[in-house]
Amino acid sequence: MNEVLARMRLRVQQDIFAVRHLGREVAREVGLVGQDQTRLATALSEAARVMVVGGQVTTVAFLLRRDPAPTLLVEMTGPGDAVSLAEQLRAVNRLVDTMEVGDGETGTVVRMARRLPAGAHRLSLDSMDEIRSRLDAHRPGSPLDELAVQNQQLIAALDEVRAQRDDLARLNAELEETNQGVMALYHQLSEELEETNRGVVALYAELDEKSVQLRAASEAKTRFLANVSHELRAPVTAIIGLGRLLTDDGSDQLTSDQGRQVDLIRTSASDLLSLVNDLLDLAKAEAGRIEPARTDVDLRAVFGQLRGTLRPLATRPEVTFVVDEPGLASIRTDEVLLVQVLRNLLTNAIKFTAAGSVRLSVTQVDQDAVFEVADTGTGIPPELHERVFEEFYQVPGSRALSGKGTGLGLPYARRLVTILGGGLRVTSEPGKGSTFTVALPVGTP
Repeated sequence: MNEVLARMRLRVQQDIFAVRHLGREVAREVGLVGQDQTRLATALSEAARVMVVGGQVTTVAFLLRRDPAPTLLVEMTGPGDAVSLAEQLRAVNRLVDTMEVGDGETGTVVRMARRLPAGAHRLSLDSMDEIRSRLDAHRPGSPLDELAVQNQQLIAALDEVRAQRDDLARLNAELEETNQGVMALYHQLSEELEETNRGVVALYAELDEKSVQLRAASEAKTRFLANVSHELRAPVTAIIGLGRLLTDDGSDQLTSDQGRQVDLIRTSASDLLSLVNDLLDLAKAEAGRIEPARTDVDLRAVFGQLRGTLRPLATRPEVTFVVDEPGLASIRTDEVLLVQVLRNLLTNAIKFTAAGSVRLSVTQVDQDAVFEVADTGTGIPPELHERVFEEFYQVPGSRALSGKGTGLGLPYARRLVTILGGGLRVTSEPGKGSTFTVALPVGTP
């Protein structure tokens, strides 16, 4: 419900000053602040200037709407066309919260609204009566007095605009300074990023160059190992053959010292031939000259062959050599390469196991055949699990109990497993033995 605060009738041009003054007083009484009082008074005077024409009466009513939010309403009813008035009063719309122009029962109606500030005192019925009494007793000043008030308001508005302009200039200066700092930082970061990019590009170029050199060195090493191995095999084989002839029953009888010396020569030559063969096999694997011939491999036959050929090596009574029955019948792989890998791992386990057991087993896990060679030997520290697969590397402090290690067996075994499409890893702890696990696909990878 809207409550009337004051009414006024406008007939002549002088009444425009009076309604402006009354509007400012009403705005002050209901709690509008200074700038809002001026805006409402200016909107009233501009609307009155347009509507007061030809001596016809225009009525002005000031009302207070309490809900949903306290709002001061102004209704002006007078002559004129609604569409034309709306066009002429377009600028007034910026001075109030809302403005509507429409046709009423007694003429065109202009409705303006200005919401009261949140901090304004809530008006009770008694305070409303007091406001009405003061407004009824109010007597408007002369046009000159109103002009003086307008001038004061204009000066205050100009002072406020000047203060806002000074604040804006200060903010602009701070923003310009900030922008300069940001641009300087941007340029610095851009230069650092560009320098970093140049360094990265140079590093990649150096890495590419080193990679080419590394490949060339690897190829040269492979060729060297292959050539040296071929060149050494013939004389070493000849030495072994000559040693065999010297100890043959058909040759002249040797003294005991000569026999021991010839046996030492034959043993050393056999060790050298084993090393040469390992080098040659490694060179072939690195050169990519090993092509697997995949067939269906009977694992029972393979395990039986390994059991028969390696049992004579496990000569120490403290070591039990066990080849379990395979957990699957067959896999599709290269039988020769598979036997080489398993023989290599079993031979190593027998060499480094003083007591306990060496066991070979196989089970199927998903689509892989998982071979395990487990021993109770000296074990390998965790930080050396990958290093044992490096060429010529041997675990410090380890000592083969039979034969001699070259440090080439495990690298060669891993390369063969990779060629077969699988993987080779080790789990071990010092003093608890080692387990080498070979995972190969059951079918063709």
